Amino acid sequence: MTLPEKPLLKPFLLLLSLSFLLLLLPFLSHSYRRSSLPSAAATAGGAANPLLRIRPGHKSYDDYIKHQLNKTLNPRLRRVWATRDWDRKVLVFARFFSDLKSQGLLSNTSRALCIGARLGQEVAALRRVGVADSVGMDLVPAPPLVVAGDFHSQPFPNASFDFEFSNVFDHALYPDRFAAEIERTLRPSGVAVLHVALHRRGDKYSANDLFGVDGVVDLFKQSDLVRVSKVDGFGLDTEVVLRRNKRQRLS
Repeated sequence: MTLPEKPLLKPFLLLLSLSFLLLLLPFLSHSYRRSSLPSAAATAGGAANPLLRIRPGHKSYDDYIKHQLNKTLNPRLRRVWATRDWDRKVLVFARFFSDLKSQGLLSNTSRALCIGARLGQEVAALRRVGVADSVGMDLVPAPPLVVAGDFHSQPFPNASFDFEFSNVFDHALYPDRFAAEIERTLRPSGVAVLHVALHRRGDKYSANDLFGVDGVVDLFKQSDLVRVSKVDGFGLDTEVVLRRNKRQRLS
């Protein structure tokens, strides 16, 4: 009996390569969008604002992204986020969102986005309080709660959401773009809620330092300030609530 040669090896390797390429496509598309951003040596939209300082040290935008991914992909941190941190954070976020619902700033019919959502605790909290149409966005997707996306260039059409929440403003290398993308993807009269730190500096992954609430509010050119209040949100101390102007100016 003649033993067959190895006819399946090459097709198997080809299929494996194609599968790997398909997995990379979302990241390649985001990298393409990021290539249109200015270099990290630029002023980053905060140089003229004395209340907002961009941290130096990134040689390029890709260098900045790689630095952020060091935290996002850290296996130890991801285990913590998925296990002992999960229930605690979902409960705290649910309390924040319940308060916003009681104030008429969020409803069960809102389409909601959580920016920089990691594994999706914020999204789970929104769904727990009844906001079913909720999704998270981060550099690395975490299905089914979080899709891949860069907050400097959100992968969503104009006027997609009624409500956007983020507690990662300090990670924005280009805070003006961060704010502009929120305004672009918010519907008229939509609400943006940011948790920021005014009384302490961020960690080594922070890309900017905020020294006053106007440092972030002034970036939102098409929104009105609703309120500023104290909050205890995992090291962040201030909640900023803004409402998108009724007239949608599309870029």
